[in-house]
Formats: sequence, structure tokens, C-alpha cells
Amino acid sequence: MALILPVEGKRPQFGENTFLAPNATVVGDVTMGKDCSIWFQAVVRGDVNFIRVGDRVNIQDGACIHGTYEKCGTTIGNSVSIGHHAIVHGCTLHDHVLVGMDAIVMDQAVVHSNTIIAAGAVVLEGMICESGSIYAGVPAKKVKDITPELVRGEIERIANNYIKYAGWFKDASENK
Repeated sequence: MALILPVEGKRPQFGENTFLAPNATVVGDVTMGKDCSIWFQAVVRGDVNFIRVGDRVNIQDGACIHGTYEKCGTTIGNSVSIGHHAIVHGCTLHDHVLVGMDAIVMDQAVVHSNTIIAAGAVVLEGMICESGSIYAGVPAKKVKDITPELVRGEIERIANNYIKYAGWFKDASENK
């Protein structure tokens, strides 16, 4: 069973149809929308500041979502995929964003809608990533614009697939 803990009187709140892997950790001031999933060994730590998560968000294996004490909470929009071992820290991700595996998005950065942060990229503190773009590298820089086909074919496809994957585990637990 996932580790869910209150901190300073604030307990995580989950929307309907949320999947939590048995070893996921969610603590403190965390609010999630519907059709979300937090996968194996992922940590969503709303202990030092708030974390707000929209609908259809998947936080994949080993990812860490956190904020900075008395400075930066974390806001994540709708249809966002956060890849394996990514770190999303004290920033804002708008709707339809893909954060690739091992990427880092730092405090007060803003990633606008329909944007991909490539695997391993580091979005520096305070950086603004424009809508409809791909950012890659260390530090992250815009490498190209995204076509509507890429938004549908990658960002939306991955978000929808994770709703399906979560359903596999729900079905398995009901058949025990």
C-alpha cells in the first residue's frame, strides 16, 4: 500500500480514479485531480510547500515532485506526463507537457502548454519555456517547435496510455 502521510495537519487529497503504486509516497499539502497515477518509488512531497496536480497526470517510476520552503510550491496542469526519475521542483507545468526521463525542472521555472522537456534536460531556476516547443540539453535550450501531430502523437498519447496502464493494476487488485 502507498505511503500517504499528513504533515502539519495537511493530508493529501486525490481525485477519482487515481492509481497509487504500492511503494509510492505522497505526503502533506498535495491535491490531485481525476485519472492520475503515481508509479513505483515515485515521491510527491508536499511537506514544505503545496503541490497542485490537475487531471490525467502521471508521475512515473522514481520521479520526485517537491517545492521550496516558504518560497515555491509546485503546480502541474492537465494531461502532463512526468518521466521516470524526473525531478519537478517548485515550478509550474501548464497543460499538455511531457517531462522526459531524468529531466529536472527547477524552482520558479514555467513550462507552457504543448511543450516537451527532453530526457536528461535541466530547466534552470526561473526559466520560461514557451508553448509548442521542445527543450533539450544542460542547461535546457529550445531546439525546435512542436507540430500538432507531435502533441497528439506523443504528449496526449502518453498521458492516455498511463490511464490505461493504471487500469491494469486496478483490475488485478479486484481479482485477488
